[in-house]
Amino acid sequence: MKIDILGVKIDSVTKEEAISVVKKNLGLPGAHQVVTPNPEIIMEARRNRDFKAILNSAALAIADGFGLKLAAWYLKNPLKERIAGVDFIASLVQLSQKEKRGIYLLGAMPGVAKAAAQKLKEQYPDLIIAGAESGLRNGQMISDEEIVRRINSKSPQMLLVAFGAPRQEEWIFANKSKLSTVKIVMGVGGAFDFISGKVKRAPRLIRKLGLEWLFRLIIQPWRIKRIFTAAVAFPWIIIKSGYKNEQ
Repeated sequence: MKIDILGVKIDSVTKEEAISVVKKNLGLPGAHQVVTPNPEIIMEARRNRDFKAILNSAALAIADGFGLKLAAWYLKNPLKERIAGVDFIASLVQLSQKEKRGIYLLGAMPGVAKAAAQKLKEQYPDLIIAGAESGLRNGQMISDEEIVRRINSKSPQMLLVAFGAPRQEEWIFANKSKLSTVKIVMGVGGAFDFISGKVKRAPRLIRKLGLEWLFRLIIQPWRIKRIFTAAVAFPWIIIKSGYKNEQ
C-alpha cells in the first residue's frame, strides 16, 4: 500500500517486504529504481515537480527517517516501518552475497566508495564487488556516458549511487535505461561515509529515539540548514497539512 506524504508516495512495507519487492524486480527486465524519501527529500520534492515525479515513478519507495513515520501517523496513514537507508543497504548486500550478484558502488568523495567496498568485503567475504569509484576525475564529474560504459563493462546487477539528493535520483532516472545488466539501482546519499567509517553513525539508542538529526548536528554543525529543514520546517508543514485536512 502507498502512503501519500505531501504528494510523495511511500510504500508502507516492512524491511522483509521491501526485500521481497527487490527479489521480484531482480527477475524482471530493465533497471528498477529504489528511492529512500526522508523529510529533507520530501521538502525538496514540494518545490521541484520533476524530482517529485521521479520519486513517484520508482519501483520501491521506503521511508528513511523517523520524521516520516511520525508524519504518517499524524496524517492518519501510519507506515508499517521506518527503514533506514544504511540498514536497507545491508539487506541488499546480504542478498547480493547470497545470490552471487555483483554490486557496484558509485559516488561520494574520491576514495570513499573504495573504502566502503573494502569494509563490506571484510564483513561479507563472498560478496562480489563489481566496482567502486567516485565518478570524479580531477575534481570534475565524469560524463554520464563514460560512467555508464564503465559500469556496463563490469556487469553488476545492483548499483548504489551516492551523489546526494536530488542529484543521485535524477542521474539514476536519466541513465537507468542505459545500464545493460543492472536490475536494482538505489540512491544512498551519505551511506558510503558511514560504511567506510569516515563519518560516525549515531548510536542505536539515539536512532531508535528519532534523535539522529541532533547527533548529526553535533558532529556536523555545517549541516544546520539541512537539519533545520528536516527537524523544523517539515514538521510545521505536516502540522498545517493535518489541520487543513480536519477542516
